[in-house]
Amino acid sequence: MSQLKLLGERRFWPLFWTQFLGAFNDNLFKNALVILVAYRSMSLMGIASQEIVVACAGIFILPFFLFSATAGQLADRFAKWRLIRLVKIWEIGVMALAGIGFAFDNLALLLAVLFLMGMQSTFFGPAKYSILPELLGEKDLVAGNALVAGATFLAILLGTITGGLVIAGGDRWVSRLGLIVVAVAMVGYLASRFVQKTPPANPELAVRLNPVTPTIEILGVTRSVKTVFLSVLAISWFWFLGASFLSLLPNFSKDVMFGSETVVTLYLSIFCVGIGIGSMLCETFSRRRLELGLVPLGSIGMSVFAIDLAIAGGRFLGPLDGHLMGIAEYLRQPGAVRVLVDLFMIAVSAGFYTVPLMSFIQLRTPADRRSRVIAGNNIINSALMVLSSVALVVLLATGRTIQSLFFGLGVLNALVAVYIYTVIPEFLLRFVAWITANLIYRLRVVGGERIPAEGPAILVANHVSFVDWLIFASVSARPVRFVMTHEYFKLPLIRFLFRDAKVIPIAPGRVDAELRERAYDRIAEELEEGELVFVFPEGEITRDGELRPFRPGIERIVDRTPVPVVPMALVGMWGSFFSRRDGKAMTRPFRRFWSRVEVRVGEPVPPEDVTAQYLAERVAHLGGWDPPEPYEPPSRY
Repeated sequence: MSQLKLLGERRFWPLFWTQFLGAFNDNLFKNALVILVAYRSMSLMGIASQEIVVACAGIFILPFFLFSATAGQLADRFAKWRLIRLVKIWEIGVMALAGIGFAFDNLALLLAVLFLMGMQSTFFGPAKYSILPELLGEKDLVAGNALVAGATFLAILLGTITGGLVIAGGDRWVSRLGLIVVAVAMVGYLASRFVQKTPPANPELAVRLNPVTPTIEILGVTRSVKTVFLSVLAISWFWFLGASFLSLLPNFSKDVMFGSETVVTLYLSIFCVGIGIGSMLCETFSRRRLELGLVPLGSIGMSVFAIDLAIAGGRFLGPLDGHLMGIAEYLRQPGAVRVLVDLFMIAVSAGFYTVPLMSFIQLRTPADRRSRVIAGNNIINSALMVLSSVALVVLLATGRTIQSLFFGLGVLNALVAVYIYTVIPEFLLRFVAWITANLIYRLRVVGGERIPAEGPAILVANHVSFVDWLIFASVSARPVRFVMTHEYFKLPLIRFLFRDAKVIPIAPGRVDAELRERAYDRIAEELEEGELVFVFPEGEITRDGELRPFRPGIERIVDRTPVPVVPMALVGMWGSFFSRRDGKAMTRPFRRFWSRVEVRVGEPVPPEDVTAQYLAERVAHLGGWDPPEPYEPPSRY
């Protein structure tokens, strides 16, 4: 994968290894503690081991809720590279305390260490995610986020396995665990010393150590951009869901699947590998840019496989005598592999869901408040994760089965997804466009970098089918305002998509002169606001596959708002189910499924050079067609 090249670049690898080693250490300790409590039936102050295992997630997350506001302020106020080093020094001290706790089998101290580990992660998170755009820029941000997410869960996997093996090795290895975690923390600190120096984003920001007022202020900053705030809520919901799954897995393995400590480790390993693979695949599926269409795909996958996990767990019989099985015996049981597949696919779907959302938050947030928005994200994340821990403890105490909880989480995730995509239609639109371009057809883009990354521009292309706009929407990383005939808004199945996509309806002057003028006004407004506007200058879908003359309306648009015009050509759609080949479109059996289509993007044309005929010639050249004759209006005009 192309993103792996970043691992050899000084701007990225120190932060990568700092994050990797920190995540490894955190999860080595956490998994060792959870398994120790679950399988040795440790209790504290009369609280049973099952409830303590679930409560561990809440203890680790609580500092995020308490201190994220302070962490966000510090990351915006001071140099992030310096904060990262200080956090790594803090980790060394915390891991030294962990060693004492394991050596003396002191559960109270180990739970306190868990809280302190949460504190160091709290201060590391805003600095880490807000420095990434500064180090990588927009071009490599998705790849960087994918690598960080993938490495994080690989570290979770390795830490999980190591923690399980240490506990399985007996008391002698448990007592040595402190030396291991301290050594890893020291190596992480050494890596942090190579993180590139960047200037403070907002050196004049006043830092308030009182957590209450800054928390309220930071939540206000987080809400300042509506789409960013809703994306924060979406990613926070994932952490509620993920925390619930990870908290339930140890007891699910022991009480439902009759698995030993090694099976718990297998489950957690499968889960972590899945998220890592899903995260890494994001760059491939998104063509190295932000692709919001993967978010709905991820949420659908999480719901479907969570529900199937609940069904599979409910049907699992296990050994007749109810003894706890090792991995080899477990895998021989009917239905065991199905559970592993469900866990893996939930995790892969989670990778599709989280990486684009985090990249979206980083890109759409102004640099001077990025750390505080990420801190606000962490506050909401932590609140929902603590809520998850409390809710699970209550539900388990009232007799709810783990299978029923998995089923409920799957259904609830589907309901949350419907709400999010109703409020933020951009996600759903990108999903439909991505499905069209990648599953119904196989899209290849040539010259996509010529579409302006910022600022206003007009995109023009040939018009072949009724799904052209979805193909072109998938090509652009930015939202596009399409101009299309008002008749499409009469189609019941797709008019809601046009409305949510802010499609601009237009009509010929002879049909509705007022609507035409409103369309020109909206086009001008969108361009003045810096948006991309897409026009099909032919005015209608081709009936013979050839390029039709471009109408002069494009000249009127550019005369009113002088902006560059980018010519594009869609090749390979003629003859598809959605084209008018052999008569009316969408009336014959579906054909040319998953066929290759290509979008070719030409060099932008300066506004002073724009004429309808010149643009038609440019599009014809891109597509390999004969240029059409100049447009001649009908005599009735």
